[in-house]
Formats: sequence, structure tokens, C-alpha cells
Amino acid sequence: MAGAGAAELLLGGTVVLAASVQWLTGMGFALIAVPVLVLMLGPAQGVVLANCAAGAISIVGLAAGWRRIRIGAMVPLVIAAACTVPAGSWAASRISEPVLLAGIGTLVTLAVALVIGGARIPALTGTRGAVTAGAVGGFMNSAAGVGGPPYSLYALNAGWELHEFVPNAQFYGIAVNIFSVAVNGVPRLSGSAWTVTVAAMVAGALIGRALAPRVRERGVRRLILALALAGGFSVLTKGLLQMA
Repeated sequence: MAGAGAAELLLGGTVVLAASVQWLTGMGFALIAVPVLVLMLGPAQGVVLANCAAGAISIVGLAAGWRRIRIGAMVPLVIAAACTVPAGSWAASRISEPVLLAGIGTLVTLAVALVIGGARIPALTGTRGAVTAGAVGGFMNSAAGVGGPPYSLYALNAGWELHEFVPNAQFYGIAVNIFSVAVNGVPRLSGSAWTVTVAAMVAGALIGRALAPRVRERGVRRLILALALAGGFSVLTKGLLQMA
């Protein structure tokens, strides 16, 4: 009983933190939550829970910023993601858990490293860049629950400011997570775990909304990347240890 309570406390704390960061930046839920959710629930259930939660938070967050969506850039990105989501789900269903854990950890760690390094990639510019980012992001989101980094790299290369980045990230998050949930299904959680998750999402969104006017963009970015890097490395380590 105590173990179950501690697990639900960890689940709630992870979702609160991830949801608050998602509200502040338009993305980041999966980068923060997936490593913990995968360790707690296993790769399949951890990924689909992240898909559901990140999509739901993006829907609420976009309500105030939908007018700033760059349709010309987002349509090819979203269409490309829709095409590769089934491939990511297929790959995840046919890979053993240790290999999948190692793969998820590697994807998260490498993606965060690229973002930290401020990578400028010529292939991620214009319509071709949107298609490339969307295709890679759709595959990663369905297979590993972390489809945001390719979008981040695309937006970085495009030179978008925060006020443009956030609503477009939310729009992309809604689309790619709907595609992923449609393919992978919804997570199979106990009633109490669902209650904790929903309550934590609401609490995290309220915290993020309250902090938004007070927190500097640079500080939020550093927090996201530090937590994501640590989480990705922990999942990679678990996968490698299980394969040993």
C-alpha cells in the first residue's frame, strides 16, 4: 500500500512539473515526463500517457494563442508527422523492452544535446525543413513519446521568437498527439492513477499560468533541458543494464 502511494506521489509530482513547463513554453511535457513514466509504467504505457497528457494541455493552452499559428509552416509539418506516426508505433511494438528503453533514452539525450548546442541544420529550413521535422517528430512521438525536439530545431533554424514558438508548438502538439493516440490507444491505468494524473495536469497548468509573467525565458529553457537530459540518460542507463 505504501509502495502504491509512493508511486502515485511520484506520478503526480512528475505530471505537475511537466504540465507547468508545457504551459510556460508550449512543449516540454514529454521531455520531462517520459523518462519517469517509462520507468514507472513501462515503455508502451509511459509513452501513450505522455501522448494523452501533452495533447490535452496543448488544447487548453492554444485557446488564447491560436491567432498566431503559422499555417503555411505547420500544415506540411503536421501532414508529414501523420505519415510517420504509424511507422513509429509499428517499430515500438516489435522491439524488446530493454532495446526500446535504450532507444528512447538515446533519442531524448541526443535531441536535448542538439537543442542545447543550438544546432543550425540547413535541411530544417523552409517547406523541406517542415516536412523533415514533422516526419522525424511523428516517428519519435509515436515510438518514444518525444516528438517535440525536431519541431524545436525547425523553429530555432527559422528564428522564431517565444511568442511565435509557443502557440505553434501547441498546435503541433495537439495534432501529433492525436495521431499517436489514434494509433497507440489510451493508457491502461487504475482509477486512482487517472485521478492523480488529471489532478496533476490541472495543478501544473495553473502553476504554469501563474508563473508565466514572472519567469524569464532563459531560466525556463535551462530547467527543461537539464531535467530532460538527466531523465533521458537515466532511461538509457536502465535499458543498457537490462541488456547486460
